[in-house]
Amino acid sequence: MDNKKNIIVGTAGHIDHGKTTLIRALTGRNTDRLKEEQNRGISIELGFTHFDLTDELRVGIIDVPGHEKFIKNMLSGVCGMDMIILVIAADEGIMAQTKEHLDILNLIGIKNGIIALTKCDLVDKDWIELVKLDIADEVSGTFLEDAKIIEVSSTEKTGIDKLKEEIIRIVDTLPEKDLNTNSRLYVDRSFSITGFGTVVTGTLISGILNLDDEIWVYPSNKLTKVRNLQVHDNNVNTAYSGQRVAVNLANIKKEDVSKGSVLVPNNTFTESSIIDVKLKTINLPFEITNRTRFHLYLGSSEVLCRAILLENEELESNKEYIVQLRLEEPIISKRNDKFILRLFSPLYTVGGGYIIDSNATKKKRFNSYDIEQIKTLDNCNFKEYIYNYIDRFSDKFYFEKNYYNFLSDSDKNISKLIDELIYENKVISFGNTSDRLI
Repeated sequence: MDNKKNIIVGTAGHIDHGKTTLIRALTGRNTDRLKEEQNRGISIELGFTHFDLTDELRVGIIDVPGHEKFIKNMLSGVCGMDMIILVIAADEGIMAQTKEHLDILNLIGIKNGIIALTKCDLVDKDWIELVKLDIADEVSGTFLEDAKIIEVSSTEKTGIDKLKEEIIRIVDTLPEKDLNTNSRLYVDRSFSITGFGTVVTGTLISGILNLDDEIWVYPSNKLTKVRNLQVHDNNVNTAYSGQRVAVNLANIKKEDVSKGSVLVPNNTFTESSIIDVKLKTINLPFEITNRTRFHLYLGSSEVLCRAILLENEELESNKEYIVQLRLEEPIISKRNDKFILRLFSPLYTVGGGYIIDSNATKKKRFNSYDIEQIKTLDNCNFKEYIYNYIDRFSDKFYFEKNYYNFLSDSDKNISKLIDELIYENKVISFGNTSDRLI
């Protein structure tokens, strides 16, 4: 059994700042997969590789595209990352996609990172110091405010050891993964292999996934089974949250589990077309009004939606808002899932945030009761959150297992907290275990 700790490190930054070359220097491998990428010298799709940093630590690398045209692919890669390496070329400094990537990473709640100043062999020391001052100013107030800036040259291999040392230092500060929640994997690649059938890859962002598990594929609503399971090219019986996973699925077509699909245990999530969210905006170049149409990015999925501004007539730059998103296609999600919003046209990142209520009902604008209810859900702990959900449906009884789907957490966690609410006389029940009525 392989007992190595697994983490996921992503690279981000402007096109041609040396992300892929840096990864090759770290790992000895090239992440550019497509012939077009090799010919053009840029990353279009997500690139993946891994290496053993120590005897106990295996690092999975996700190389996200830096070109503005491929920001959608970048967004599908940041889900599940433990830390980020923001790559900035010393000869160019901070550029447009550096800023947009930094905004996106900050909005979706990445907490840990390193700044790699690449191509340091091309400029003198005085220039490097000027670029570092500019970087410090740009990252002020973000998750990278206190991050180390490490000078590297991928071609001359200088600074690579320092970069590895900093990765190890950050890993030692990371919390343990929560394995006691439902497994969820957003698909970022899907393909067929002769003799094996459909294979998908993605980062397991929560829970564990076992060989022979029954899996529900959303949005195609197909039930399948885990035929084979690999983590970093090795066959395993179990994959754990935070690992890059390849899953061979039984009796399902590639078309039914395309990029953007979600793999979850059967009967653990409820789809919804309305979500209440906390939205934080970035610098807005123009007015954003009620019912503006957006692209919503969640995991590797993308859906169109309209934003209902519950408290305001318009959105202003660098502020937080309670907003209802009404989706043009249903999704599955859960409380605290991170998302990004981009305008329908032109494609411009407006902001991002987290989900407060993943199965919301339509709210009226400027309705103080509705707004306070959302704020209560936003600020309460998970037991109080469960109580609020039960109270919402208090006009009739529901089986406890219905709440497992509504709340999208592990049956065991929810059942334990419902037991506590019953003991506190806040809810009543009839029957036993998951068959009881609440």
